Amino acid sequence: MLSADDELPSRPHRILVAGVSGAGKSTLCRRITAATGIPYTELDGLYHGPGWTPQPDFAQTVERITARPDWVAEWQYRSVRPMLLERADLLVWLDLPFRTTLRQVVRRTLRRRMRREVLWNTNTEPPLRTFFTDRDHIVRWAIRTRHKYRTLIADLERQPDAPVLVRLRSRREVRRWLAGPLTRAVR
Repeated sequence: MLSADDELPSRPHRILVAGVSGAGKSTLCRRITAATGIPYTELDGLYHGPGWTPQPDFAQTVERITARPDWVAEWQYRSVRPMLLERADLLVWLDLPFRTTLRQVVRRTLRRRMRREVLWNTNTEPPLRTFFTDRDHIVRWAIRTRHKYRTLIADLERQPDAPVLVRLRSRREVRRWLAGPLTRAVR
């Protein structure tokens, strides 16, 4: 596993960003796109249909996108995670402290709800009271699943055909990696 300062072995073309809810996956994907010119596809926008219903053609859409030679996406959604991993040549793990990710997911959820921000396919954050009534409310989900990537990444490290893995543990490391190893690898 590489750190924020380790050089990448080659120029990446198919990049995944992993991390718990609120870690900043989408933000990092956009920053990777800005640094590399590789197109980013936000999987949440493909997955969530109107009324937060899953899109029936989600897996086929992800399959088409990841068949391209260059792409950036989040490593999420159990149904497509193996396909994404099989096609990626770099996986960046945002392993930020839980207090950081919890603060970020709460802040983001409150902002989206208060501003009534339209998200994917006309969806908006549900009323705040659903924190108490919906087991899968995004904040409760973030708390419940905060350790899942530790297991997924540990399993991944044992696979001989796994993509290059970079672990970033802070916002400072993210900035250093973007300005250093990633920038040098794409030049």
